[in-house]
Amino acid sequence: MSGILDGKRILITGVLMESSIAFHAAKVAQEQGAEIILTAFPRPTLTERIARKLPKPAKVIELDVTNDEHLDRLAGLVRDELGTLDGVVHSIGFAPQDALGGNFLNTPFESVATAMHVSAFSLKSLAMACKPLMSEGGSIVGLTFDAQFAWPQYDWMGPAKAALEATSRYLARDLGKDGIRCNLISAGPLGSMAAKSIPGFSDLAEVWNTRAPMAWDMSDAEPAGRGIVALLSDFFPRTTGEIIHVDSGVHMIGA
Repeated sequence: MSGILDGKRILITGVLMESSIAFHAAKVAQEQGAEIILTAFPRPTLTERIARKLPKPAKVIELDVTNDEHLDRLAGLVRDELGTLDGVVHSIGFAPQDALGGNFLNTPFESVATAMHVSAFSLKSLAMACKPLMSEGGSIVGLTFDAQFAWPQYDWMGPAKAALEATSRYLARDLGKDGIRCNLISAGPLGSMAAKSIPGFSDLAEVWNTRAPMAWDMSDAEPAGRGIVALLSDFFPRTTGEIIHVDSGVHMIGA
């Protein structure tokens, strides 16, 4: 049986753990017929080890999205491996510890700037680095955490995600003429490496235990991974600038 990504070539960032959304996106993408290439930073060897658990082998390229040299060489490295690209998955986010965990009012600008650069501006950087390989159009999918609310402990990652969401809309506007869609998946809290770096993350996750109309499993990243693969496919040919919630419905529940 053919898959919904048969013949697609996809670049996926952020495969750090088997529990990560990016890992599940890569796994489902391969199961649905895609050829994939992974990027990693700062430890490509960690991603190479995790990649061995995928259904098929996948090349890993070192990529620091804040490093212009890395971005400039990316298209050539991917071209050597896959030729062209049909899709890109942006699963990258980082904030220094002093930008999280209840320190919002005291965080220095340097830390805020780092969070914005890595977590939001990098979507534009990655899109432009990959654009030469997407001459036939394609799909860019990123990951957000609903930025319309102020969440416990999330602090400056909240404004960074709001910037990411705005960046996605502007990319959708400017890349649409090239047939490139840009959308985001808004997932609920998961026990990923990024989540574990947030002090007091359990306080944030507790919201899902009390408000989610559907059961939410913090250990199951596959629903979000499947959402990514759906947006990478041709089943949403005219959907762009959108945020698809995979959060068991918390986003639409009032107090």
